[in-house]
Amino acid sequence: MRFAMCATNSFLKSLGVEIYASGDRRWPDEAKALAVAMTLGVGATVNAVAERFGILPNQLSAWRREARQGKLVLPAAEVEDPVFAPLVVCEVAQQEARPEDASQAATVRIVRGSVVVELAQDAPAARIAEIVHALEAHPC
Repeated sequence: MRFAMCATNSFLKSLGVEIYASGDRRWPDEAKALAVAMTLGVGATVNAVAERFGILPNQLSAWRREARQGKLVLPAAEVEDPVFAPLVVCEVAQQEARPEDASQAATVRIVRGSVVVELAQDAPAARIAEIVHALEAHPC
């Protein structure tokens, strides 16, 4: 049992989880997101993933709820084949440029139903792909 606890603590520390002498833990969002993403795998269960992370299943369920509410961004799923998102280019009527329009012109806009996500023009392609993937994901 002690070996299993040490292995779990080593695993958690590798994810950036802070473990205090009292036994309390401070979980970075990236570690929470990884745990939630693992529950979405084929055949995965909340109980099994919770055991792997050394937490109670209800804690993992709370993190899943945060992800559904958009408070926790999940990592993009690893795929072997390239993933492409449709790109729609619209003609925009030429208008005289105004200073307040400059900030809007330098954005990338992703629209999925009623959800609109605007990112800086220099947002990394990997981040854009993660967001598109998250918007396409089925609810938990």
